[in-house]
Amino acid sequence: MATNEYNKSNPKMSVSAAKQHELQGRPGGSNIGEYSRVAQENFAGTACGLPGAYPIDTIERARAALSLAFHAKDPECIKNQVYKK
Repeated sequence: MATNEYNKSNPKMSVSAAKQHELQGRPGGSNIGEYSRVAQENFAGTACGLPGAYPIDTIERARAALSLAFHAKDPECIKNQVYKK
């Protein structure tokens, strides 16, 4: 698991304002766009259709993603991404 420091060589998560607004309306998408300093591969939601949701770059955020996965349309996908990381 990564530390609080982010890797500057990784591409950052960036979502256009229109796409962000659309994704925030989906189940589990309320925080999309609020973690711009986290690299894209450190989000559990990216593989589950919610890019920028459920950051898992620290152990605390991974635990939070597990506890909040029930909000997502596919909670098992979020959990699988956290366990894979």
